[in-house]
Order: sequence, then C-alpha cells, then structure tokens
Amino acid sequence: MLRTTFQVLAGVGLYEIATRSYNASGNSSSEQIEGVSAVCQLRPDGNSGVSGNVYLVQEPGQKTRIQGKITGLKAGKHGFHVHQYGDLTNGCITAGPHFNPGNKTHGGPGIEERHVGDLGNVVADKDGVAKIDLVDEQVVLSGRDSVIGRSLIIHADEDDLGKGGHEDSKTTGHAGARLACGVIGLKKH
Repeated sequence: MLRTTFQVLAGVGLYEIATRSYNASGNSSSEQIEGVSAVCQLRPDGNSGVSGNVYLVQEPGQKTRIQGKITGLKAGKHGFHVHQYGDLTNGCITAGPHFNPGNKTHGGPGIEERHVGDLGNVVADKDGVAKIDLVDEQVVLSGRDSVIGRSLIIHADEDDLGKGGHEDSKTTGHAGARLACGVIGLKKH
C-alpha cells in the first residue's frame, strides 16, 4: 500500500512539474514572465553517424526560435520532429510518436492542421550538414504543452508534410528511419 501511494504521489508531482511554467531561476509561475531556453544534443541512433545540437528560445509572448546544426546526413531533405517522450532507453524508437496534444493529422510548419511536433524538413548540403533556423508558433517551452522533456528526432527521408498519399503520410509524413535523437532540456537563459 505504501509503495502504491508513493508511486501515485510521485506521478502527480511529475505531472505538476511537466505542466507548470518555470522562470529562468526555476521558480514556478502561472505565466511565462521570463524567456526560456532549451538545448537538445542529437546523438546517432545505432551507427548512423548523425549528430548535432539544437537550441530553442522563447521570449514572453513570442514564437519559439529553433536554431542548430546537424552533421553526418545524406545530402537532401530530412524530416525533423518533436516526439512525445524523452525516453531514449532503447534508442530513438522509445521516443514514441510525434508530439500531438491536439490529436491532429500530420502536417508541416505554417499549416494549422498539424502535430505540434511537425517541424517539416531540414536540408543537408553536399557535405551532409544541415543548418536550422526557424520560428514556430506551435512549439512552446512552458505550460502544459511544453516540449521540454520530450525528444527531437532527425529522419532518413524527406517529410511529405502529410500530402504524399502514402499509408503513413497522415501520421509520420513518410519520413523514414530515425537517424538521431536527443532529449530537449532546460538551458540557462
């Protein structure tokens, strides 16, 4: 009985931590009063050789800016998504599906009908380097739908933004295998 009670209380505490906003000094707040920064170190899944760093910044009342650099890619477009979980215990597969708190179909940036986690594609140059610099209105760093504690994943293929007509276009964008992943963590602002 004691163990079950502890597990329930621990679960409630984690839920509260995950759904509340925190300012830069770590104090709980019902609204974002300071900017929030996060970082994600992408590590190869298996021996893909893909890695990188991605930085997310959201100032109060502003959209989230996402910047970074990914190396080791094949030249061309690669799907780029926030996934539901920060669980990478079995590699990128345990990160779950795209983060989708609104229960919508797959889409892309600038499209209203999309998963929060649908960030479209990054483009790798001939040297296998993709530079990221985008602003997104649905990705947030505080509150109930915060992406902090979730994961970022880079995929092997181009994301068709839900328009490809494949069986998995409306769920994954037919973006293929998971090449690299990392947990989005709070960073000093």
